[in-house]
Amino acid sequence: MSVKADVVIIGGGVMGCAIAYHLAKQGLKPVVIEKSDIGGEASGSNGGGVRQSARNLKEMPLAMESIRLYGHLHEELDMDVEYVRKGNLRLCTSEEELETMRKSVENQKMVGLTLEMLDRRQVLDINPHVGDKVIGASFCATDGHVNPFLVTFGFFKRAKNLGARFHTHEEVKEIRLQKGRVAAVITDKNKFETDLVVNAAGVAGRLIANMVGLDLPMRPIFSEALITEAYPPLFQQMVGHAKGLFYGRQTSHGSFFWGGFVGTEQFIYRQGKPLFHYIGPTISKMVIDFFPVLKNLNVIRTWSGLIAQMSDGIPVLGLTEEVPGFVFTTGFSGHGFGLAPIIGRLLSELIMDCQTSLPISDFCYGRFFKNTENECSCKGNAACTTITAVCPNKREWLKSI
Repeated sequence: MSVKADVVIIGGGVMGCAIAYHLAKQGLKPVVIEKSDIGGEASGSNGGGVRQSARNLKEMPLAMESIRLYGHLHEELDMDVEYVRKGNLRLCTSEEELETMRKSVENQKMVGLTLEMLDRRQVLDINPHVGDKVIGASFCATDGHVNPFLVTFGFFKRAKNLGARFHTHEEVKEIRLQKGRVAAVITDKNKFETDLVVNAAGVAGRLIANMVGLDLPMRPIFSEALITEAYPPLFQQMVGHAKGLFYGRQTSHGSFFWGGFVGTEQFIYRQGKPLFHYIGPTISKMVIDFFPVLKNLNVIRTWSGLIAQMSDGIPVLGLTEEVPGFVFTTGFSGHGFGLAPIIGRLLSELIMDCQTSLPISDFCYGRFFKNTENECSCKGNAACTTITAVCPNKREWLKSI
């Protein structure tokens, strides 16, 4: 069946749903195509961290604005998303980790983030449950965490109520071009005629880019997560290892979420066979080392997933001159969930107005090529730095020349 669509968003995770919501709020009728369930991939499997600290400095303006938006997201989505803003502790166990963290903290302060280094006594004042091996930490008081299922569902529900259409359990097979421009998206069930496609496909983002002759320096990274039985309230901060080997939080229901990468290098393969079942216990052992009070807590479920890791660790956003009508929103490298509110807004601004309220040129597809200017957004509503026609104003302008 052939269907016309203002814009097709590939990927029904938090990014795709947030973009659909903001576009629908502006009067467009976006179509979202998801091969599994809404939030069924990384958006429903992550720890729900909402942080600014320990990010690539290029992401910091986006992260800081996203934190502001999260403060009002329950009103925006008309539902409680279990947002807790009680800070983020990045725990250090050696002088080497402390020195690296100090340098990182100073760099983050230089771009406007408020955070501090703590000694062990100060860490215990904030969280008295950390183990003896912790000798210090960084602490960002404005970081926090949220329920990722509720955020994703909230954007989905609001977008749908505003007229966005969602096609789940439907797989994109082809993106058809006409004279080099996006013309249609072909799935295993439908043909969607459109001149605008948003690649919000997460770990499948490289495959989607390949469909229009583009490629990304992206690879899947394995990560494991687990959830425990409920426990009386212990702490509200997001916590994690200085090097990111594990991270976690206590949910509003009392269960602890823990995830990470510790043990993956050692246990993913042994004698050519995957041994994923070792990773959960390895994460658990590290958590007990850092929080001995949890040693008798039962794990009730574990799961694993893939992270869309870019070669430089930051996402790909915006238009591309190579394929007019193709928009990138992928490659968040394991820390995209916290950016969802601002990414949804910025990408809708790009599509509707040909410009964004915060610069995104650092995340342009063109950064992977020498001598390419990173101009991802339009200078105005008529003339654009790219050759693509995206926003309605520019479409009308092109008809007149």
